[in-house]
Order: sequence, then structure tokens, then C-alpha cells
Amino acid sequence: MIFKRIFCVPAIYLCLMVSVFAQKVELKETSSGIDFVIGNQSVLSYQTAVADVPEGIKKDFAKSGFIHPLKSPSGQVLTRIQPKDHYHHYGIWGPWTRATISGREVDFWNLGDQKGRVDFSHVLSKKVAGGAAELNVRQNHLDLKAPESERIAIAEDLRIKVKPADKGRYMVDYTSTIETKIPGGILLDDYRYGGGIGFRAAEKWGTDNSSVLTSEGDTRKTADGTNAKWIIVQGETDDTTGESGILFLSHNTNKAHPEPLRVWPEDNYNGIGNVFIEFTPIRHESWELLPNKRYTLKYRMIVFDGKMTAAEADAYWRAFVK
Repeated sequence: MIFKRIFCVPAIYLCLMVSVFAQKVELKETSSGIDFVIGNQSVLSYQTAVADVPEGIKKDFAKSGFIHPLKSPSGQVLTRIQPKDHYHHYGIWGPWTRATISGREVDFWNLGDQKGRVDFSHVLSKKVAGGAAELNVRQNHLDLKAPESERIAIAEDLRIKVKPADKGRYMVDYTSTIETKIPGGILLDDYRYGGGIGFRAAEKWGTDNSSVLTSEGDTRKTADGTNAKWIIVQGETDDTTGESGILFLSHNTNKAHPEPLRVWPEDNYNGIGNVFIEFTPIRHESWELLPNKRYTLKYRMIVFDGKMTAAEADAYWRAFVK
């Protein structure tokens, strides 16, 4: 295990398990982005550089502004980018899909359509304090086919904060604040995908070796389209326990909370590498963004090895909203 060490004091036959989380969470700049590091282990990377696509794939699918890799405490990679079935899927990210701007449809999600995209713009601030590390960045939602010229449709301030949790786990606060300056505003149309926080899971996860559970007791067979306060996604890994996962929490101040979910059915793409979930606040109802008004969505992830119970998830959610 990476995040625990055992020190023994023979004189009194006392063994103390000391968490490496007693160390600071640090920030480290790399050629591709900014890493959150605990001990000597990078646990989360925010991508500031454009991630190129494989040869032969449209360059429009290359992008920046996403989380990958995100690793479990023992170093298991839980995210995936650019899968062959959806080259526009990028680890943990949250573009809006169908938006109406001055009567036109703009899609920030499906990069291949060349209508819109979301990319990293610049770092707003960085901070390391109190055992935690925090990164604030600007992401621009670009309207690529605006009548005059390409323009910023939505400015997003994304705050990512990483700090220790109990039982050798760690937590990630993911707070998105969006604003438009377009006269007349933007309508984020109701659709099964878009916004919030999306997660494309590790390639090895599929129907037979992973599971989903929501706060309302729904599993992967029944969760799609339901509303939930939290959702656990866990599956087989090379950790000594055999499993790792992420608990996603939606804050009770979020739009449409308990928040609607998009959860891929079990038979998607032959059952291998087919795990995708998303909190989608516009799934059942459109959302009007008025100009020069800021809107915030708050999420938290608890990243773990082993299993997580529904009772633990409830306790994490209560602590989050408190």
C-alpha cells in the first residue's frame, strides 16, 4: 500500500500505523498539467496542455481542461480518456451538451461536431495549506460557429481541492462556477448528457467486474434517469483488496438536487470498458443562464481502495452538506 506504513517499537511491542496523509498534499507542475501529490504519489492530474489524439483521428477531439489520471490511494488508475467508442470522453470533466444561444444550438460536448468545446485557459490561483492543496483555473466554453467569430460563451472557474479523508482515503472537492456575458443569456437545454460532473472509468471495468449504487438504492440496471444525493462506482483493480472506487457526492444547493443521473446500461459496448456515470442537472429541465450572473455547482469525490458501504456514503454526504 502506498498510503500507509507500519512502524514497530520492539521495546514495548507496539505497532503504530502512520498514514502518509499526515504529510502535506503538494502541487507539482509538469509538462502536461498540475499534479496533486501525497507523499511521493501523484493522485490526481489536471491537464493544462492539449492531449493529442491517435494518428488518423480528427484533431478536433484533442483538448485540455480535464482530470486524468485520477488514482486510488494505492495508485490504481480509475479514469480513462479518448476511448475508441467516444474520443471526446476525458476522465473527469463536465461540458454542457445542447445549449441555445440566440436561437442557435451549440454543443460543447461532442467535439467532432465542431460547434463548441471547453478548454483550459489559465491558472487563477494555487494554494497549499492545512494539509490540503487547492487549484483554481479558468476554463472557456467556446462557441466556435458564432456569427461574427469564435467567442467565449461561458467562462468557468473550476476549483479543485484535495485533502485527506479517513481510512487511508482522500477527498476531492470539485466546484464549478459558470457565467455568461452574452446579451440575452444562454439556455442549457434539457438532455440526458451535459454539465455537472462526468466520469469515464478505467478501461478494464465492465459489466462483470464493477458495480454502481446510488443513495436511493438503485444499481446500474435501474439508476439511469433517477435522482440521487450520491453514487458509488467501484470495480476490480490490482489493489491488495482487489477493488477500488470513487464516491461522487452532489451538494444540496446544486440545481435539481437530488441530482439527475446518466448511467450507461450494462450492455453498452459489449460490457467491457463501458462504465460511465454523470450528475446531469439539466437532464429533466432546462436551465437559463442570465448574463453577468454566476451559478455554482458543488461536488465531492471520496477516492478509496476496497469497498464502500451505503452507510459510509450517507455519512460522507451529511458531512459534505454540513
